[in-house]
Amino acid sequence: MDKIRSFSELQGLVKELKPSLDLRNSLFSPSAIIKREVLVCGGTGCSSANSKEIIENLEECISNYNLDDKVSVHLTGCFGFCAKGPIVKIFPDNVFYIKVSPDDVDEIVNSHLVNNIVVERLLFEEPSLDHKKVEKHSDMSFYKKQLRVALRNCGNIDPENIREYIATDGYMALARCLTSLSQDQVIDIVKDSRLRGRGGAGFPTGIKWTTSKEASADQKYVICNADEGDPGAFMDRSILEGDPHSVLEAMAICGYAIGADKGYIYIRAEYPLAIDRLKVAINQARQCGLLGKDILGTGFNFDIDIKYGAGAFVCGEGSALIHSIEGNRGEPQLKPYVYAIQGLWDEPTCLNNVETLANIPIIINNGSEWFNTFGTEDSSGTKVFALGGKVNNVGLVEVPMGTTLREIVYEIGGGIPNEKAFKAVQTGGPSGGCIPSKHLDTPIDFKHLSQIGSMMGSGGMLVLDETDCMVDICKFFLTFTVEESCGKCTPCRIGNKRLLEMLTKITEGKGTLQDLDELKKLALTIKNTSLCGLGKCAPNPVLSTLEYFYDEYLAHVVDKKCPSGKCQALLNYRITDACIGCTKCARNCPAGCISGSVKQQHVIDTTKCLKCGACMENCKFNAIVIE
Repeated sequence: MDKIRSFSELQGLVKELKPSLDLRNSLFSPSAIIKREVLVCGGTGCSSANSKEIIENLEECISNYNLDDKVSVHLTGCFGFCAKGPIVKIFPDNVFYIKVSPDDVDEIVNSHLVNNIVVERLLFEEPSLDHKKVEKHSDMSFYKKQLRVALRNCGNIDPENIREYIATDGYMALARCLTSLSQDQVIDIVKDSRLRGRGGAGFPTGIKWTTSKEASADQKYVICNADEGDPGAFMDRSILEGDPHSVLEAMAICGYAIGADKGYIYIRAEYPLAIDRLKVAINQARQCGLLGKDILGTGFNFDIDIKYGAGAFVCGEGSALIHSIEGNRGEPQLKPYVYAIQGLWDEPTCLNNVETLANIPIIINNGSEWFNTFGTEDSSGTKVFALGGKVNNVGLVEVPMGTTLREIVYEIGGGIPNEKAFKAVQTGGPSGGCIPSKHLDTPIDFKHLSQIGSMMGSGGMLVLDETDCMVDICKFFLTFTVEESCGKCTPCRIGNKRLLEMLTKITEGKGTLQDLDELKKLALTIKNTSLCGLGKCAPNPVLSTLEYFYDEYLAHVVDKKCPSGKCQALLNYRITDACIGCTKCARNCPAGCISGSVKQQHVIDTTKCLKCGACMENCKFNAIVIE
């Protein structure tokens, strides 16, 4: 594309390109269709399941059927329904195919694109409709309660084609800011929207921008925090893979508002696809004159570089991230430390995470009042969650703030698989709390999650069922935070390690009631005295499980049993009278601890048992139980 030299040129280009996307938002009868568009998910999950090969096969097959003038194939970002990928969506029919393989392509082309017959076996079966096959994603419970704002373009545009982003009013928000809004007016819109940071702490974005703008300095910086380190979280990655230009545009808007001409995206090197698409987007924006010198002929200069993180969880914390960009060890800095005033290379720095920035262009275009129409008084707008664990519909969901946990788990998530009972949901990643069933009707926003001992965090949401042991889950998260501690402060470096040792002792059946008292005391001490957010929040899983699942701790300590059967050291295997003496368990026991004659009930020597479960796996008669 040629360089865009003015606001009016950009307006003309938007007007020219917009009809190319209108097809995807229109519905026609098959007989009225002139040209179809086939969108294929190119997110990390679907890419790993051969979506690239699907695109290649589609292009070849379409050519073989002489449909080049009637059908076009496009790469797109994540549709969100990750459990059902790879996903192929056909417009304007609005038909949504799931779990597509490269071998399905010929049938899709021949049946749907040539003969207008939908391939029913590739449609989603909606459980809430008696497993009826549904064609449109709008009829799926997974999507019905979602409101895609930050994810508005993911699954709808080609992330590697700036023309498609511009067709969605892309860079119009930046143009409006540069040509008709003062710095203060831009910040006022962000303030009035009540947008809070989506990276974890929920700090008001407008106040952060104001502080950076008011700081006096010749050089200022804008940083996008794309160091998404929570296990199971992939919200920011999906936005960068599916809609990178929205983040670039937002960073430029922030740069204009605070008086900065340089931006950095700090992204972990484990995100190669997101990095590749960011590089493509940055180069395209530079070529179009939307990054660099004299943007849109306004005299405003702003450019962006990418900085790679090495995967340290602590570098998601602002001061540690800044130290890492500077080439120093990624360690947090003692508060009070306001990087909005003295941040990167001691200059004023405005740092926001990916999802926060993705909201900025649409807020500028639609206004703060529009953004305030969703959400709660405490938390405006929407929030993206990575929904995973023991839930039927795993994937990326975006809902208005105030949506309840029950709605997400049972309506969007489709409930718990295998008819198991819900036990808890962990929000906020390893630093969040475990919320029990009695709080399922809690509205999700910053205030309410904090009140019940959890946090919003970056947006990880792990669902647990009755087979999960809460003590073991707690130990799992502590293992992660102990490994990721930078070691700078004693409460986190030593305290969390002691917490993990106590949890390990309890899961091995060696814990005492005194250990439970010490566990809580130490957790509170770490929470109150650690240097940064990683240390302060690391005990949250301990404190929340002690509050809501204390009976499980007592079972481990007093009864020396794990009610969920997950803590291996507390398990005892016993062979019941259902045993017919087939000897298969004895033949497969690695410890040789099972004895008995053929056609006689066998016995396990529990002093030799490794508790590996091999006997239970090989028994065809369900004669082995765990006590």
